[in-house]
Amino acid sequence: MTYDILAFDPDSVTDEDFPAWWNRQSEWSEDHSYDDAAVTTPSLREFFGDLIQTFPPMNGPGSPTDEEFDADPELEVRVTDYSIGTTVVYGAFAWSQESTARPLFTSLAAKPGVAVALVSDGGAIIRPPVGRSGS
Repeated sequence: MTYDILAFDPDSVTDEDFPAWWNRQSEWSEDHSYDDAAVTTPSLREFFGDLIQTFPPMNGPGSPTDEEFDADPELEVRVTDYSIGTTVVYGAFAWSQESTARPLFTSLAAKPGVAVALVSDGGAIIRPPVGRSGS
């Protein structure tokens, strides 16, 4: 079981349209790899770059090496399965990391002005203040 949360470009969808938009996004049908932040917006890349300092990606660029796992026994519980689309960064964290992942995720998202959907917490949406979106 994972703790799921996502950041997205706040200009890409309204709260009202979010459920249908998320259903389409979660089909992962865009024509690119979903483990490389190069495909997403500059604001989401900034957010992702900050996030992986604590929760490195399980796959793709920046994923830990065997040597890094050997050197840091705690690293295995922090690696996170990310799916990165053109307007979304989705993270599936180990449930044991929820109490750290959620506040870090939401605070890091505020810096570049990206929105957050608390998928595992009833789907609440947190948007940056008006005029703060960084896409």
